[in-house]
Amino acid sequence: MGRGRRRPHAGGRPPLSRPQPVESSDDGDWVVRPVTGAASTRSYRCPGCDQEIRPGTPHVVAWPVYARDSDLDPWDTESSVDLRRHWHTACWRARSRRR
Repeated sequence: MGRGRRRPHAGGRPPLSRPQPVESSDDGDWVVRPVTGAASTRSYRCPGCDQEIRPGTPHVVAWPVYARDSDLDPWDTESSVDLRRHWHTACWRARSRRR
């Protein structure tokens, strides 16, 4: 058998996805992903300081684990991804002090 040939998944199931990193805080549970400078190719507006996150700047992307104020099933995490925002890393860490 050649090295480039792959076997199908056992039982026809796809591989398990990597668990999402979740941070719990006073303002809820958040999925948080770091973004490296090399992976950042667009400009974003940080909701913490309202300043631009320029391309090439390392930052974090965060969204609530569950959609809030909705009548959706509480386990419906797909709709909460629409609420994701790009934050400067320092702004994300300091968000509890901004209220």
